[in-house]
Amino acid sequence: MAKGKDARVRIILECTSCRNGVSTGIFRYITQKNRHNTPNRLGLRKFCPYCYKHTIHGEIKK
Repeated sequence: MAKGKDARVRIILECTSCRNGVSTGIFRYITQKNRHNTPNRLGLRKFCPYCYKHTIHGEIKK
């Protein structure tokens, strides 16, 4: 089985409001997504302890 053709890939989600501020990449989540079902970048609403509210966390490159 080829390793590069797996459907599930590991992605990193980063807070978009912290990313725009002075300190980039302050808080990140690690999750998985199915490459075939969601080929575009993923954006989930997660809790950021530095913003102290729920914000959109977008997928970033590794």
